[in-house]
Amino acid sequence: MTQRMDAPVTAVDFNNENANTSANPTFESVLGARLSRRGLLRGGVGSVGTAVLTGFGVTACGGGDDDNSPVPSTPKLLGFSPVAKSLADVVSIPAGYTASVLFALGDPISASVPAYKNDGTDGDFEQRAGDHHDGMEWFGLSANGSRDDNATERGLLAMNHEATTDEKLSSFFLHANGGTSTLPRPAAEVDKETAIHGVAVIEVAKTAGKWSYLPGSAKNFRLTALTPIDISGPARGSSQLVTKYSPTGTKTRGTLNNCGTGKTPWGTFLTGEENWFGYFTRGAADDAARGNDKSVTSLKRYGRTQGAASRHGWETGGTDDKYQRWNNSKLGTSVDGSDDYRNEMNGMGYIVEINPYNKAASAKKRTALGRFAHESAAFGKVVVGQPLSVYMGDDSRGEYIYKFVSTALWSAADANAADPMAVGDKYLDSGKLYVAKFNADGTGTWVELSLTNAAIAGYATYKFADAADIAINTRLAADAVGATKMDRPEWNAVNPANGEIYFTLTNNSNRSVNPSGSQYLPDAANPRAYTDMKGSSAQTGNPNGHLVRMKEGTSVNTFNWDVYLFGAESTADATLVNLSALTADQDFSSPDGLAFSKSSGICWIQTDDGAYTDVSNCMMLAAVPGSVGDGGKKTLSYTKADGSKLDIVTPVGKAATADTLKRFLVGPKGCEITGLAETPDGKAIFVNIQHPGEATKMSDVGDPTKYQSQWPANAGYGAGKRPRSATIVITKNDGGMIGT
Repeated sequence: MTQRMDAPVTAVDFNNENANTSANPTFESVLGARLSRRGLLRGGVGSVGTAVLTGFGVTACGGGDDDNSPVPSTPKLLGFSPVAKSLADVVSIPAGYTASVLFALGDPISASVPAYKNDGTDGDFEQRAGDHHDGMEWFGLSANGSRDDNATERGLLAMNHEATTDEKLSSFFLHANGGTSTLPRPAAEVDKETAIHGVAVIEVAKTAGKWSYLPGSAKNFRLTALTPIDISGPARGSSQLVTKYSPTGTKTRGTLNNCGTGKTPWGTFLTGEENWFGYFTRGAADDAARGNDKSVTSLKRYGRTQGAASRHGWETGGTDDKYQRWNNSKLGTSVDGSDDYRNEMNGMGYIVEINPYNKAASAKKRTALGRFAHESAAFGKVVVGQPLSVYMGDDSRGEYIYKFVSTALWSAADANAADPMAVGDKYLDSGKLYVAKFNADGTGTWVELSLTNAAIAGYATYKFADAADIAINTRLAADAVGATKMDRPEWNAVNPANGEIYFTLTNNSNRSVNPSGSQYLPDAANPRAYTDMKGSSAQTGNPNGHLVRMKEGTSVNTFNWDVYLFGAESTADATLVNLSALTADQDFSSPDGLAFSKSSGICWIQTDDGAYTDVSNCMMLAAVPGSVGDGGKKTLSYTKADGSKLDIVTPVGKAATADTLKRFLVGPKGCEITGLAETPDGKAIFVNIQHPGEATKMSDVGDPTKYQSQWPANAGYGAGKRPRSATIVITKNDGGMIGT
């Protein structure tokens, strides 16, 4: 996440965390696209009847129903007036709803930690909320504090803290004067920055009708970029995971750049490590130091060419091991890497399992699910006596969609086992990993990634040794079998009503009908390649993104698919761009976060946009989903530079109506809307507002009048005026189910 469309960046500008990670990566710049503005509005205005979050909460008139029924086979119609697009520095929601700030960057999670001053002088971040709140899951608590999956007024929120708002190396809002923008970085600054990454688990409760988090709860805890974590699955003990810290290759420190999430059927939390590669550096002569062995091929494929600078310069914080680990160069003399951190980056890039109910339980990196820029991990329908399926996307341009199928067959007794991490060992450490190939006719194939596949066993680019090698170098294995290059697969979610799988494909500037260099043609599953003007800037490829959905076939290897929705401006060309015929109350760009309500059946779509942000801040929409095949086929006709024709035929879902797709929320300036958790009754949803004010310049950190955003301070929350990522809670004024 935290990424827009692309422009050139310097070697140390990793504000684009979703760079193309091919052998010769071209980084996508966030800041240039974020700062760019068009000048003229391109869409119409939305409907009236919007409530705005300007204080701790907001109340407005509205009606609704109170319904605790399970997910209907056809989700309820959307029962709210659409929210208009907005450029205001507020959170806008429909009339009849209240939104309140719950938990923001720096908020203490221990009674011994003082309130956050928000002036750059705060410390103790290992016991505070981290930065860039992202994916999030709800875990219910009973009155006595034990696990209760049906609890609706007390629970734990497990949430990711993906990254930090930065410029010129420094996470400038964390430091009093903006921090140090040159190397070496001071140890105190590095320590703050490593601590605000990772995961937080906090207790929340509804008391006298109001939600709050409990800063002194003994159940609160953090994982940071330095927390010891076990390596589990086929890569455990691999020679490629041997480091000075773990000579046996069985442990690593920290989880990094955590983005999407998942919740297991046995009640644990899954977090995806997304754009971790940019935190490491490699020396300019490291290829030769490694003897140009196959580790060089791996490093380049995962975005670390020799001479690559790190995002924050954490490796310069001092001689202590916790700083030196960020230098991924071969510096030692050992054969196995036990005297340096040449293999350290191989310990990042996994789905990590955490027991939110037990802070003492070690987290585990589940390597059987592959290593790439993980977003969320969504389970397919759980059936007793059948294996479990987990769906995942690799968030970078031209990367792939994956499925893991467990060896073990599901037993209902495991849903409430005494040791849930042991259940994770059973289902997540052994199985088959597949990658998706999309066919032009709306069918697809899941291709197994194993040495039994001749394409992998005989791959000339990289010689795979064993299952551990495939788990660590999953992208190379997917390359070997010719998987379908997608337009940045981000979050995915499974429709609880019918088990169909939805993926957001956020955007891709590498699609072109006249490809050159690393570009590639559009195809049926990624059919658009067009130009969208933003002022005088031409945004090319697929700037607005789309959503694809998949339905499993009669065997584990087959599926059917179509495009559910295309992001677009409502006024865009209906033959090549606005293929879903979106109106001004529905149009959106760069879909990212995605979740299905198990209470109402609503599909929630969140955006992380830069292409349309001159018209509206990022947003969240509510949709009533259909099913794969409910629409028809459309033909996109392109004329190439040489005058020849290129026709792409793609299956497209049934067009949305005013009753089946509406904008529900618009965030403050500069933010991304991401992460959604709900109480089991659907009467409260928790949503994250990430990096408001991110286009603020480091040079302006001392002048609040120059901040792009002052949220949530301008909503009456907390000290200071520096913008803060935060979690909000939304309820319906009549106590009913959200969205219906």
